[in-house]
Amino acid sequence: MPNTRARGLAAEDRACTYLQARGLKLLQRNYRLRSGEIDLIMRDDTHLVFVEVRYRNSKRYGGALQSVDFRKQQRIMRTAQHFLLYNPYDLPVRFDVIALEGQELRWIQHAFEVEL
Repeated sequence: MPNTRARGLAAEDRACTYLQARGLKLLQRNYRLRSGEIDLIMRDDTHLVFVEVRYRNSKRYGGALQSVDFRKQQRIMRTAQHFLLYNPYDLPVRFDVIALEGQELRWIQHAFEVEL
């Protein structure tokens, strides 16, 4: 069984492939700061999309989607602000979540709203 980091990278690979097949273009992977990380930064025809990828084997402890709590959303928002400071785009911003539970993949667009 692969370690946690390898499972996370495999989940990100699967999410990236899934989104690219639906027309999104990858701009950057794993944008990291000390205060947080954004798994995938992509764009579609109308938005700059910050994507959080969450993987869980099962819903036993609340599942992948529920793990993106308010605190996690705030960390993603601060990291997105930093990215936009150094990489300005003239597009509206959207925050999506790819929730992987076992083999099931759910793409939640506009998963949460934050003020930038």
